[in-house]
Amino acid sequence: MSPSHEKEAPVVEPKPTHGASDITLRALQQRIRQQEILAELGVTALQGASFDTLLADTARLAAEGLRAEFCKVLEYIPADNELLVRAGVGWDAGVVGNARVGADLASPAGFALRTGKPVISNHLGNEERFRTPEILRQHGIHRAMNVILQGDGRPFGVLEVDSRSEDEFIENDLAFLQGTANLLGMAIERDRHERSLKAALERQEVLLREMSHRVKNSLMIVSSMLQLQASAVGNPALTPYLEEAAHRVSAVARAHDQLFQGSHVERMDLGKYVEAICKDLAAGVAPCVIHTDAQHDVEISTDRAVSAALIVNELITNAAKYAYTDRPGGTIWVTVARIGDRLSISVRDEGAGLPPGFDRTKPKGLGMRIITAFVSQLEGTLEIHARHPGTEFVVTIPR
Repeated sequence: MSPSHEKEAPVVEPKPTHGASDITLRALQQRIRQQEILAELGVTALQGASFDTLLADTARLAAEGLRAEFCKVLEYIPADNELLVRAGVGWDAGVVGNARVGADLASPAGFALRTGKPVISNHLGNEERFRTPEILRQHGIHRAMNVILQGDGRPFGVLEVDSRSEDEFIENDLAFLQGTANLLGMAIERDRHERSLKAALERQEVLLREMSHRVKNSLMIVSSMLQLQASAVGNPALTPYLEEAAHRVSAVARAHDQLFQGSHVERMDLGKYVEAICKDLAAGVAPCVIHTDAQHDVEISTDRAVSAALIVNELITNAAKYAYTDRPGGTIWVTVARIGDRLSISVRDEGAGLPPGFDRTKPKGLGMRIITAFVSQLEGTLEIHARHPGTEFVVTIPR
């Protein structure tokens, strides 16, 4: 089915030889109203009204513009070779959304769809070119006019206006109905493009989440291998470094796990992410206990969330290694909070405090160098407070 895009001559029932009338004031007023309706529909379409609303408005206004009691938007259903009444005005309850007419050449609407030619039939009771659809018989329709609804290279269906009156549709009426159909056709094309774009974005979202899931699994394997190596290396000096490396890999893996479970891949809830990191670290820092107070719904971009979580990972690891060297273990407090347009991340202990001569501008350990580097990358600030007992590290970053 490939209707010609060239302007087709309408298939018009021959006019009776009697009853011809001149243009009257009433007819002129009707033409003016038709132009107003086309402008109104154009504005509605540009304002982005929902597709169903636009279909309903088109049916209502097309009927008004032609002073007809009935109008319907017919959507072509290729699998059934039928036209579904998708929207309409004037019809009995249950017609819109359910009733169908044939899409073959013997149907007025089917002929318009197949050939691209408009159809005017002013005396359905005497019509010999087409069969009269049952829905028109049931509603006592005397005359009908159909034009094709194009949309993005393939027909969407047919726009049809029907009336019980003894008046006649003329070619000027056809020009209005075709103009209405053209406006609706542009909206149909836009709707199809939007649906295609939405489907493509949803597919991409699914693929990205699946990729995050697989990356997480791969990183967890790496983390597990580092943990195994730490247990088997037989070198007390090397074991802690392998364990710390395993924790860092696990922290990044946890980010991909959060992405897989979340609804967005570009942004992440930092509070939930930090909670998950602390839970993962709990066994590794025992007998120290991690107490987490992380505000939820603190969303930042994913790459910034990973950097922030790695800072937390390093601060907790350092507190567990150095704060409680004089006793078996203690508590490490972690907080995440939104403060205006900035985020505050705090890690606090009640241990021995910082060693004499500590200079954060000249970090010696790898952990502190990682913390400093990520704070700089996030354009944040790092403050260190002596709490007596213990130390608190506070990282503040812009959202």
